[in-house]
Amino acid sequence: MEATAMHPRQEGGQQERMQLVSFNLDDEEYGVEVLKVREIIRMSNITRVPNTPPYVEGVINLRGKVIPVISLRKRFSLNAAEADGRTRIMVMDLTSELTGFIVDSVAEVIRISAGEIQPAPPVITGNIDQEYLSGVVNREDRLLVLLDLERLFTHDERQLFSGRGAE
Repeated sequence: MEATAMHPRQEGGQQERMQLVSFNLDDEEYGVEVLKVREIIRMSNITRVPNTPPYVEGVINLRGKVIPVISLRKRFSLNAAEADGRTRIMVMDLTSELTGFIVDSVAEVIRISAGEIQPAPPVITGNIDQEYLSGVVNREDRLLVLLDLERLFTHDERQLFSGRGAE
């Protein structure tokens, strides 16, 4: 079996360790691979862009680079919430393009072994389509739902965010 981001290869009979950034959305905890996260910033002024999907909040200028900002609450059809002092934008590298994702808060970096990742049962996925889920980690009386944000968007949506338009 080939190694993937959420399913690292076993070496020498031992499962590879990985790190996840955990964050919160609507009182649920999610995780993404730490290697995808470029930085985590406080909410900043977001410039709205006309004729974009409803989950696209707009764009921000991050040290001279304009990047799209996505509301994960809107993308996952969750209830809207006002940004507060804990709201963050997670800037991630998706298919070689930087994209910002608004989350309610960022919790911590968690180290796990690949063996701790279990398939996500449908009962915990709520409104999130299964294809975006990489699995679930059950630790210390909490469930951490692992997301594969690269699978969150269609090819055309990724082209739109990169500024190349649908090809």
